[in-house]
Amino acid sequence: MLSCHPTIDILTDYSSGSLSLAHALGVSVHLDQCPKCREQVKRLNMVGAELFASQTDTVSKDHMAQLKSNVMAAINQADVTQAKQQEDKDVFSHIPASLRRLIPKGFNALNWMYLTPSFKLATLSNEAGGPQIALSRIKAGARLPSHTHTGNEVTIVLKGAFSDEDGLYREGDFISRDHNHKHQPRVTKDEECICLIILDSPIEFTGWVTRLLNPIMRHFHPNNALNGA
Repeated sequence: MLSCHPTIDILTDYSSGSLSLAHALGVSVHLDQCPKCREQVKRLNMVGAELFASQTDTVSKDHMAQLKSNVMAAINQADVTQAKQQEDKDVFSHIPASLRRLIPKGFNALNWMYLTPSFKLATLSNEAGGPQIALSRIKAGARLPSHTHTGNEVTIVLKGAFSDEDGLYREGDFISRDHNHKHQPRVTKDEECICLIILDSPIEFTGWVTRLLNPIMRHFHPNNALNGA
């Protein structure tokens, strides 16, 4: 059972189309793995359609019927995607349906950059001025260097599990952090941990030695110009 989910405010923004593409992707990846949140989004979509109908006098009944049909089709398509995901389990192991266009050949085919002997990073999207979308890959039993955040960070666990000062996070969990949070994640000993991370700004390592990595993190973040890199 998943322990960490997007807030109702985030799910509402997702349903209404108000989230940025990067953060909407993060929610979609969680929804691929969370029936509870999929059901919440389904209800939010229906409520949104009803509100739209009640506030728009000029909208015809046929148009609203089509709108409802489109919403239900999208939900049904998500269910079909889940079934197809099971069929492709061997090909796309631990890669949710929402991520497959960005990872068409599997994790090992990505361009991984080692930051420490046990921690590497692969960038999926680096649109200028926007959040960085990347994957982190940490060896079993390894501890990520202590770090803080210079902006908001969303993490979705794709494989394995890790813990920090606040709890244990498993596959599918959606963890949101802000600039007030400092932590030192540690991967469980049974297998490696791969996570999708969405960073509004670069993370900042706080250790005496690992601080040397901060210029690298800033350099590869799309907002590096805003951070003086």
